Amino acid sequence: MSELGPLSGFTVAITADRRAEEQAEFLRRRQASIWHVPVIRTHPLGPDDGLRDATDELIRRPPRYLVLTTGIGTRAWFEAARSLGLEEELLAALRGATVLARGPKAAGAAITAGLEVSWRAPRETLRDVIEHLEESGISGARVAVQLDGASDASAVRLLAGLGADVVGVPVYRWTRPDDEVAVIRLVEAIEQQRVDAVTFTAAAAVHNLAAIAAEAGRLEAMRDGFRTGVVAACVGPVCADAAAHVGIGPVVVPPRARLGSMIGTLTEVLAARCREVRLAGSHVVLRGALVVVDGRPVQLSDRERGLLAVLLERRGAVVSKGELLHRVWRCPETNPHAVEMAVNRLRRKLGPSGDAIATVNRRGYRIAVESAHEDGPTA
Repeated sequence: MSELGPLSGFTVAITADRRAEEQAEFLRRRQASIWHVPVIRTHPLGPDDGLRDATDELIRRPPRYLVLTTGIGTRAWFEAARSLGLEEELLAALRGATVLARGPKAAGAAITAGLEVSWRAPRETLRDVIEHLEESGISGARVAVQLDGASDASAVRLLAGLGADVVGVPVYRWTRPDDEVAVIRLVEAIEQQRVDAVTFTAAAAVHNLAAIAAEAGRLEAMRDGFRTGVVAACVGPVCADAAAHVGIGPVVVPPRARLGSMIGTLTEVLAARCREVRLAGSHVVLRGALVVVDGRPVQLSDRERGLLAVLLERRGAVVSKGELLHRVWRCPETNPHAVEMAVNRLRRKLGPSGDAIATVNRRGYRIAVESAHEDGPTA
């Protein structure tokens, strides 16, 4: 058997539109199955969308403070200024400002442009930045804010409420995705736990997924899918706060708000879910949709995986066809013969270890587990 990766057998859904391929590569190296379903779309803004007006205004009257929220936004702003022939004038106007960065990417983009960063938010949230400015006393001061893709510009309102003269710089905006049918399919997969994890790298993606699920009448069912097994992995505290706001949880948040750190933390969480059991004398390792029987890897279908999970959950107890239809098919009206066929397929795939699944006439099925170990995989 070829060596299995730490995420072999697990399926991870990626909701990002930007840097999705970079994220997918992190997961491929760990041998995860990947499902890319963008739930957000990023639109660059042009000069006529307020970007030139804001740039001209800041060149005319330079700010005392400059707040940079995202790396992509900072770079795009300076690139747009270059295309307008205003880059040198803009940078000259900004060099006298106290530059505050929400995170390392925004700070890096500023340093690359030749600006000195005076302060970075310790928790990488805009709330930290606003609190820092409030403590500094900004009443009457001009504050330039590079806006993220949210349309509400809440930072502008909050800073204006502190008495600042605020200039918001719109660089890009976020919208819902073009293919919302694909998003509904993802929602259904989360409900039915046909994915093991979903990753989020923007708060707007969390809000979009919840809004689309709510419009389809499936928000509570999706929340239940996250509560009972699907891992919600958020790249940082801003995403995590958004997830809490819409009722998605529990969430996994890495110690550092970076893609690689998020995937590393998610890998640890999913790998810890691998289990070992002995069935009919065989050593069996369960890792997502992959079952390794005496060293032989077997890929299960969603239904087969669901059947095995329910039977193992109820070790030794009889599970009726009705309960299996309800929990695995999620449709009690389905013909019970479908359960019989799926159990037979599962037994065949498991080989000799499939003998552990016994039919109890007129009652259902039960599985005989000889031993169980929950300490992680050995395959």
